[in-house]
Amino acid sequence: MESATNETLIGRLVGRLFPRAPDFYSLLNDHCDVVVSGTEALLAYMRTGEERHADEVREYEHVGDRIKRRNLDVLHGAFSTPMDREDIYRAITSIDDILNYSKTTVREMQIFALPPDEHTLAMAELLHQGALALRDGFRVLEKDPDQAEVHAIDARKTERNTEKLYRASLAELLDPAHYAATLTDAHRSDAEAVSVLLSDLPAAECRAIATSVAFVIEVLKRREIYRHMSNASDRVMMAGGVLHDIVAKAA
Repeated sequence: MESATNETLIGRLVGRLFPRAPDFYSLLNDHCDVVVSGTEALLAYMRTGEERHADEVREYEHVGDRIKRRNLDVLHGAFSTPMDREDIYRAITSIDDILNYSKTTVREMQIFALPPDEHTLAMAELLHQGALALRDGFRVLEKDPDQAEVHAIDARKTERNTEKLYRASLAELLDPAHYAATLTDAHRSDAEAVSVLLSDLPAAECRAIATSVAFVIEVLKRREIYRHMSNASDRVMMAGGVLHDIVAKAA
């Protein structure tokens, strides 16, 4: 009986001196799971334009914030970590930023009354692919680092592909001929709103100037949205880079 008591006391003492490292693999997996759900909701919004999916994106961003705070609290209080402490911090922040830019994208699309287009859809598809690659990489990181590196490479590829789409979308966006050939009712409504400021001009001149100004406004609004999605893909690349660094240091 006394021996068992002594073993218990020794175990407690050792536990206090050398506390067990938190399971950061699971903590990061939780965060990645939410990012996958958030980018899936963003993709659904870009496919349908339905507000309920935009609401889902915002909700997943809130969940991600809570997980981020929890993970950072655990990191700050951890006596030891299974991987570089700075890498864990970088992973937490870059993963969470994907959700932040996803939320910013849908919020500004709503504020600007901009519907999704083929470019936002294509970039959302790549962003979701990148999120899936990150999730799969962090899931196998502990037991199969080599496979985690394969997923890290896939995640970083999505950023390069998104950047190509971003440049192509800007080229089309800045083309006045394309704008004129694809005028929508929303574009015409914007031009009519601008024409109120030009009421003293002759009708033909007023229409021409109003349409030109509406084109510039469209460029500014769309470019802002495209840039948010490009920034989200940058964070996928950063998180993939952290995953690569963790694998390299463990080799």
